[in-house]
This record gives sequence, structure tokens and C-alpha cells, in this order.
Amino acid sequence: MEVILKKTIDTLGREGEIVQVKPGYARNYLIPQNMASTVTKASLARLQREQDAIESRRAEEKKNAEILAAQLENMIVVITRKVGNEGRLFGSVNSGDIVARLAEQGIILDKRAIMLADAIKSIGETKVTVKVGYQMTTEITVQVAPERETEVA
Repeated sequence: MEVILKKTIDTLGREGEIVQVKPGYARNYLIPQNMASTVTKASLARLQREQDAIESRRAEEKKNAEILAAQLENMIVVITRKVGNEGRLFGSVNSGDIVARLAEQGIILDKRAIMLADAIKSIGETKVTVKVGYQMTTEITVQVAPERETEVA
């Protein structure tokens, strides 16, 4: 079934594109969530009329993504955690922790934007990929430091 996307969906395409999806996915999710509409003569005519507005939104989205990527580029995020005798972390560092630390620095992101395969479970530096929008990504360095050294007697 062909649908016109009303919103950009990472796995399907960008706003204004005509994509092929399974009928059940379109009927049960995309159309009720107002993310897509079926392809008809009227919807194609509406798409042609709105093409300029869609292009301006894409340009704005790209500009915002570039600004955010410039802010995040080469950024080092330091997170402290309690550490045991052998240098092992009590717990781990996940995407929510990284987003919270970035929010303290004035950068607001969704935790789904942090592309962290597994939680960080060791002290040291880790490169983490961040989705900044408009199909762009950048890397930040997450540095996990011990909160307090425990002395071995």
C-alpha cells in the first residue's frame, strides 16, 4: 500500500515522500497516528501545494541538526560512579544518565537519540554516537570516573 508520509520516520522516509508499506501497518498505525495518509488524487494535489512548506521545514530541521552537531562535536561528558575494590562499577551508565548530564550543560536530547548498544560498565572513556536529527549523527566522549577511591588495606 502506498502512503504519503506526514512526518519524518527514520525507518521509512522523510516528510512528503511516497513510500510502500504493508496495508496493516498503514491502516492500524501510520494513518491513525496521523503520520501518513493514503495516496489519492486529492492527497497528491495537497502534497503539491504543500511542497514549499515541507521543503522549508526540512531546511530548518537540517539547520537545527547542524547546530546541535556542532555543539556536541568533541564534547566530553564526565559521569562519576561508585567503584568497588577492583575498579568495578556499582551499576552502570546508560543513555538516561548521559542525557541527564547533557541537560545539566543546557543540551536537551531524547534518550533514544543516544545510540548506546550496551550500558557502560567500566571506568574510562567510551565514544558514543548521538543522533542529532535529519539523518545526521555525531560522536561524544563519555568519561566514567570513580566517585570515591576505596583504599585496599
